[in-house]
Amino acid sequence: MLERSERPWGHYEVLQESALHKVKCLWVSPGMRLSYQRHQYRGEHWFIVQGNAEVTLDGEVSVLQAGESIQFPIGTWHRIANTGSDELIFVEVQTGISFDEADIERKDDDFGRVV
Repeated sequence: MLERSERPWGHYEVLQESALHKVKCLWVSPGMRLSYQRHQYRGEHWFIVQGNAEVTLDGEVSVLQAGESIQFPIGTWHRIANTGSDELIFVEVQTGISFDEADIERKDDDFGRVV
């Protein structure tokens, strides 16, 4: 059974994980966005499966559609927003030395989770 986690912006499922990587599928509800965040121990690669995404990488905004992807090296600020009217789905591949959810430093968050 897949590990599913509910979030205020939607939900995600962990598809696969090992000591070297973690793979998630994320569903972002229309009009929602994840926190503007960075990680100390992992980089991420996002592949858009469905929907329209507004992606911010170190302050630069890009628009991505299904079939497009973007890479976030360790330590870079990043965020994704669902700008469409349908659910946004993307696959996230994490690589690094730790994949713990505690490795999130938030700069901005719509749900009051900035520490």
